[in-house]
Amino acid sequence: MSIVDQSKNHEATVYVGNIDERVTEPLMWELFLQAGPVVNVNIPKDRVTQTHQGFGFVEFITPEDAHYASKVMHLVKLFGKPIRCNRAQQDKAQELDVGANLFIGNLDPEVDEKVLQDSFSSFGPIVQARVARDTSGFSKGHGFISFETFQAADAAVEAMNGQFLMNRCISVSYALKKDGKGERHGTAAERLLASQAPKTAKSHRVVTNQPKEGGYGQHMNIMSQFQQEMDPSQYQQYDPSQYQQYYQQT
Repeated sequence: MSIVDQSKNHEATVYVGNIDERVTEPLMWELFLQAGPVVNVNIPKDRVTQTHQGFGFVEFITPEDAHYASKVMHLVKLFGKPIRCNRAQQDKAQELDVGANLFIGNLDPEVDEKVLQDSFSSFGPIVQARVARDTSGFSKGHGFISFETFQAADAAVEAMNGQFLMNRCISVSYALKKDGKGERHGTAAERLLASQAPKTAKSHRVVTNQPKEGGYGQHMNIMSQFQQEMDPSQYQQYDPSQYQQYYQQT
């Protein structure tokens, strides 16, 4: 359900990518409601075909709810496709790419983003795990993993290169840079810049998968009460101010 709101809180908004064409705004609203109180859902559509373009945005009441949702909903499968979630508005320091980016080759067709992330997460915090796909959504047989630190990336290369993942011997190496000059990530210059980056840049990345105290559980209880008192026929005309007022009064 798309609600036009010029005062949209970007810091409390989650970007959702890799959405199947069958996903609707009401379905997204119901899914992300499990992570916290939803204020707005918007899946942009093509003006001509009226089909969405595979991504959308979910706005929550607080940035904390959005942060929690971006973690617990990341790689959840909808119609067989793992959705990708991250904060739509992030601190500039968080957007800094230190260069600890790896190329994973010879992937089994069954390996998806979740398998990739689970297989490499023991080496250190992962910024992103992605499987390259064709226009039909099928794996191209390779993927990419970006770590927060070069120490984690180095450990992953040393331990995983030549190992078997789902019956295939995978190759793990530093990925080529996007400038097309043939240089790979992991250079001395990148490592020097990463070592000089402010340590506070990553402090906000420390995340727990446990609901914040008094937050998620409380939101779900209040939202459940709100939904029970709300006529289902009113969902399409849902006004976020209705829940905000109800939440503040409860």
